[in-house]
Amino acid sequence: MSYLKTFTKGIIKENPVLVMLLGTCPTLAVTTLAVNGLGMGLATTFVLVCSNIVISLLKNVIPKEVRLPSFIVIIAGFVTFVSFMLQSYLPDLYSALGVFLSLITVNCIILGRAEMFASKNNVVASALDGLGMGVGFTFALLCIGIIRELLGSGSVFGFALGDWFEPIGFFAQSAGGFFVFGVVIAVVNVISNYKISKKKIGCANCPNAAACGAKEEGAEA
Repeated sequence: MSYLKTFTKGIIKENPVLVMLLGTCPTLAVTTLAVNGLGMGLATTFVLVCSNIVISLLKNVIPKEVRLPSFIVIIAGFVTFVSFMLQSYLPDLYSALGVFLSLITVNCIILGRAEMFASKNNVVASALDGLGMGVGFTFALLCIGIIRELLGSGSVFGFALGDWFEPIGFFAQSAGGFFVFGVVIAVVNVISNYKISKKKIGCANCPNAAACGAKEEGAEA
């Protein structure tokens, strides 16, 4: 796979939130405001890139028996650094993100890229993979955050639309977050023409896979 494909796959085709449905907890929790989504996305991107680089450098040194604990320690170090920086220079954002900032350590997106990619590829590819996944994650959070803040608070990045728009409180609540999340996923899937194959849902090795395929072909005919 080329470096360009390694970087771009995480933005749309394999977007960690909108396609792979990973990291949904922080996605729904912090996107009531666009700035919170942007902050969480950038913090996660930093941790993704840095942890991927370090894990790729140490992949031949870390024993297989302690692979995952070692990954978590490396990731936790960068999360701690990000937390200190935000607490010192952006205290309002630090307070808004709350516990979800610390939970980046066990975010399945970061652990997944460490296990599936960084531990098996070179430093440049690992850095681009982390950057691409981070950009895709940030893009998803920013889109959802803008929509929820626009409809739920009548503002975008704190700038009010004016008295002509009446905010809909539903979108600032959890249920509104789920609704916007689902709509954005649907739109992205239509744009990317995404199709769920048997392999993606784990049915490739099912003994009934051939029969199911025949039924699908008959239905289409």
